[in-house]
Amino acid sequence: MGKNSNKHAPVSAPNEIEWEMRPGGMLIQKRHDDGGGVASREPIINITVSHGPSRHEVHVPADSTFGDIKNALAQKTGLDPKDQRLLFRGKEKEDEEHLHMAGVKDRSKILLLEDPASKERKLEEIGKSNEIGRASGAVAEVRAEVDQLSERVAALEVAVHGGTKVADKEFLILTELLMKQLLKLDSIEAEGEAKLQRKSEVRRVQNLVETLDNLKARNSNPNSNSSNAVSVSTKWETFDSGVGSLTAPPPSSSTKITQDWEQFD
Repeated sequence: MGKNSNKHAPVSAPNEIEWEMRPGGMLIQKRHDDGGGVASREPIINITVSHGPSRHEVHVPADSTFGDIKNALAQKTGLDPKDQRLLFRGKEKEDEEHLHMAGVKDRSKILLLEDPASKERKLEEIGKSNEIGRASGAVAEVRAEVDQLSERVAALEVAVHGGTKVADKEFLILTELLMKQLLKLDSIEAEGEAKLQRKSEVRRVQNLVETLDNLKARNSNPNSNSSNAVSVSTKWETFDSGVGSLTAPPPSSSTKITQDWEQFD
């Protein structure tokens, strides 16, 4: 009986080849899981991509798409896939086209061009960045001058509150110097962070001018607790352009000071 125990056991038949249809009608052997959860791939091919004076080697499965090539090149060139143009045999290829359908084989060469719109955007970004840098530098120069004027205002404040009589010309000179800085800020074209820096400095100058107004009033009337003894009116109007929109009021020798300035935003 031992000899006949395997008489009717099934005999293992060779695995039959299974086929699948690829895009374009190509029939290839169906890929199966190798037991590790990863399906077997097409042979890996080596493609040379020319990008200006640079050469990039890309290793991809033979059944990859040109979109796959772009994704691989993004890591090598820093170019976003949407900003890439791939040419093979003189013709630009679409992302969904498969390499083997276009005739791309191992050691084939592909040309990479950057989309012109991408170049224009980069040039605009560089130009904008340079402008912001120049504007920030100009604001910084004004800030340094305002720092010095602020110290003089602080000294006047100590003197006035201490009961020292200060000549009116000290207030007028400082106010004029601060207004010059305000006009400088008005002439600076600024965007982004530089615009915020300019706005902050403008408010600082405005506050210093108003402080001088109050100090001048107190200096003229030391016994008064209010600056109403001298009619001081400061009006800051809102504007957004920031360039040439500020017009200084005519100088006045009277004790009634009206400063009609427009406010940066």
